[in-house]
Amino acid sequence: MYVPDHFKVSEEDEIFAFIDANAFGQLVSIDANRPYASHLPFLIADDRKTLRCHLARQNPQWQQLADQQVLITFLGPHDYISPSWYQNPGVPTWNYQAVHIYGHCRVLDDDSAVAEIVEALSERYESGFEAPWQPQYREAMLKAIIGVEITIDEVQCKYKLSQNRPAADHQGVVDQLDQMGSKPLAKVMRKTLL
Repeated sequence: MYVPDHFKVSEEDEIFAFIDANAFGQLVSIDANRPYASHLPFLIADDRKTLRCHLARQNPQWQQLADQQVLITFLGPHDYISPSWYQNPGVPTWNYQAVHIYGHCRVLDDDSAVAEIVEALSERYESGFEAPWQPQYREAMLKAIIGVEITIDEVQCKYKLSQNRPAADHQGVVDQLDQMGSKPLAKVMRKTLL
């Protein structure tokens, strides 16, 4: 992705906190010379060197993934920005946060590896419920999915949050976003004002 210096984020803790908070991403690969994407929740390894996910066995994407370089994209809050919100001239744009990860895939077709991914995802997303679901499934259910592990080769992070605009314009964008209910984007933009 194109990342001008004023929108580039390099701080590893910030990047991986963003991925963790926005872990539903897109796995993009090439299948028969054509881009193919699946929308999936991802898990970050503690050492931040790999991502894991799983696909339905019926999803043809997994059959081409072994050793392929893929792109995983993660998107945070985003919204349209009107030039009418600026004190100084500008153009229409879109503010957003995004991370792109390039890596190589390994397909995990082992029941125990697949179960580990399902259980880790369940633990993560069920933990906030009063009565969390405890993984209980038939072996046939695990056979219906394929695990994927991506070794991270490159991480790109872009926060396009009006950092290239004067402070008054930046504040005007935050105020307008708040008024129109785009509170998550306004909240992250406030952090860039500090």
